[in-house]
Amino acid sequence: MWSLSKQAGQRSALDSVYTIYSKLQLSQEIHARVGLRRNASGDHLNRSLQPIAQGKNIPTAKTIQNTTRISALPQHFEPNASVDDYLVGTALDEAIAAGQDVSVSWPFADGDVRDYTQAEAIWYAKFLYGPASLIKNVVHRKYILFNQLQRRRVQNESPVILSLFPGLSRGMYERVCQIFFERFNTAGLAIIERPVAQMYAANSLNGVVIDIDEEKTDISPISDGTPLHYPRTTIPLGMQDCQNYLAHLLKANQSVISALSPSESPLDPETLHSTLVDLVRQLCDEGHIKVPSDGETAVVEDDGVTDIAAIVMAGKEKAVIESGMKKKATAKASAAEQARAREIEALDLLTVQFRDHSLTVGKERHRLCEPLFDPTLLNGVPGTTPSQSTTRPLPLQEAVGIAVGQADVDLRQSLWAGLVVTGNLTRHVKGMFCVEVNGTMSLTFSAGIGVALQSRVAPYVVTPDLQTDVQPRYARVLNVPEYYAEFRDTGNGFACFLGSSIAAKIIFNDSGGRNYVSKADYSAKGPHAIIEMTPALL
Repeated sequence: MWSLSKQAGQRSALDSVYTIYSKLQLSQEIHARVGLRRNASGDHLNRSLQPIAQGKNIPTAKTIQNTTRISALPQHFEPNASVDDYLVGTALDEAIAAGQDVSVSWPFADGDVRDYTQAEAIWYAKFLYGPASLIKNVVHRKYILFNQLQRRRVQNESPVILSLFPGLSRGMYERVCQIFFERFNTAGLAIIERPVAQMYAANSLNGVVIDIDEEKTDISPISDGTPLHYPRTTIPLGMQDCQNYLAHLLKANQSVISALSPSESPLDPETLHSTLVDLVRQLCDEGHIKVPSDGETAVVEDDGVTDIAAIVMAGKEKAVIESGMKKKATAKASAAEQARAREIEALDLLTVQFRDHSLTVGKERHRLCEPLFDPTLLNGVPGTTPSQSTTRPLPLQEAVGIAVGQADVDLRQSLWAGLVVTGNLTRHVKGMFCVEVNGTMSLTFSAGIGVALQSRVAPYVVTPDLQTDVQPRYARVLNVPEYYAEFRDTGNGFACFLGSSIAAKIIFNDSGGRNYVSKADYSAKGPHAIIEMTPALL
């Protein structure tokens, strides 16, 4: 949900899992969480027991609009903890793996800063370790910048671009500005709102960003590169709900259940569901889940001629080669083996290795995203967090339709022409790509969740009562362009990272620009300078 990017030569960094790219082509991800050790009595063990200076740990009010679910991720406040007391990244992972008593907190889970000391511990970790970006509660560590890039805090010449959620308070902007200049000695600071960066990555200034998070989905209309706050909305549906739903469906797969919970030693219902959720996460991480959508078409090459240019542009050379080898192997197989291969293909069966078990799952795995479009499917599903609202969560397509409908009439046509579906879910759930050759090979392309959404928003696009030149007539899905080769295999999941990188190159290379705070600006105006240098706040 946060994205931090540093200019390091030709590179800067971006979005929701902290991923770091630098001149050394290094990349690292850590969860945006901190840990504090406890002693036997349950009290926290702090190396520094001095009280934190006034203002270091002041909770700020949540300003995210229409947030209908508070994050279930834990948050612990320790007033006497200092930045150095917190464990971050691999140090925290190792402490948890070793069984140490550690209280874990997620300071960014609600889309705001829950605790500034914890936030500083994460930012300090990633700032010292290199260009980093925090997307969806994942961050980068600091040692890349200071240890591997040989940067020093006293000689830090790296400006930083930080992407934040829209709708946050000006006081929060000023506090962040103060931390980065006074604690990290940054050479310059720019702040860009997350949906704007995601829209930049899709090569557009107008549209609607649908950001699917772990626990919720943010819908942010963008016009001329400026977020429209009044129609922005959030629905309490996210990747977590989809995973719980698919885990619930897998309980009907007897082969899976008999392997994971044999009759001689059955698992209790809660443990079984948790195990199935882990299986779903593995299926997602390995890219075995697709999104069925209307209007998918197959392009069949005539006379066995394959469009090599299109395949290379899409970065699918390996898929074509592997498919061709598979067809040759099938041609040499016996009739029985060919029949079994056709059966597996028709049933879309997949065998995976999971916790020393060989499990076979079928087409039901492609139903992962159904709750986004029909929340009623979550009724009775274990593990789903009920909304705090008394009303049922809106389906994604309806929420998008309402958000666009709240915008000015003359803006709706441009908004519908740029639907950008992003978030961590889009990194794992992608479009389909199948290849057949010489009469049996075809190319099938699908944009995954974006196409599935596009086919469902059609009833909301056309307004019968509005017969003017600005009447929207269609919805178009935008994606990260394929010429960004490094992002071909990540869908739109790193759109915020890419968009922030693009903005950083423009902002920090314009010496006469007024879109970032320099050290001179901070010395003259203090933290308030960020308000004047952030276009979205003017």
